[in-house]
Amino acid sequence: MPPTRLYVEQRLGPGAKLDLGADAARYLGRVLRLKAGDTLSVFNGDDGEWQATLLMVGKERVALSVGNSVGDPLNAHTESAFRIHLVQGISRGERMDFVVQKATELGVERITPVLSDHGMVRLDAKRAAKRRDHWQRVAQSACEQSGRTRPPLVEPPMPLNTWFGTAETEGDTRLILVPGAAASLSDRAAPATGLCLLIGPEGGFSERESSDAGLAGFSAVSLGPRILRTETAAVAALAIVQSRWGDM
Repeated sequence: MPPTRLYVEQRLGPGAKLDLGADAARYLGRVLRLKAGDTLSVFNGDDGEWQATLLMVGKERVALSVGNSVGDPLNAHTESAFRIHLVQGISRGERMDFVVQKATELGVERITPVLSDHGMVRLDAKRAAKRRDHWQRVAQSACEQSGRTRPPLVEPPMPLNTWFGTAETEGDTRLILVPGAAASLSDRAAPATGLCLLIGPEGGFSERESSDAGLAGFSAVSLGPRILRTETAAVAALAIVQSRWGDM
């Protein structure tokens, strides 16, 4: 059985004592049935991965003591050297959770959820902030499972055209998935630096958005003759680029 790994927000170092709340207590105590004296690994995305020992497991909190370092975040073999920024049209319910989870497992560095003309999700500022926090937790959990030590940054949801005006991906190859596009993703030459991949929601992008994407430097590519669901397209595209240019 693989060792238990847990994302924490506190700073880590030898001898550090961590107090974690109800969510960690429920996961470690009720789900994994760990008890005082059991060991696990903890990481926070900045300080590497550390061995920790459970000092106490209660219903509402757990206490851990940090021991030896077991991984350097700057040299972690599970982090992809090929930089991928996924700009994903927001889909409904668990479909978006699935995309965030699988993108994390496939080594994506940054995820930008975008609202689009044909998208079926509408978010006010309060709901957008809650969804962003939820997706960041999904990414952190996926890191625990996949062995990553640096969760991808999940940016606040924003309208696609707003993102076009603020995008900071200069130098990256920009590709947009378009069913029926003449060029195939698998035929593209390797990017010189990183990749920014734009994928639409269930209803795809509107003609206006596709045109704006072209003006923003995105080249249209397809994944073959079949039209894939948005969550399938994300996984398929990321697997292709990691296989061709990354570490798969």
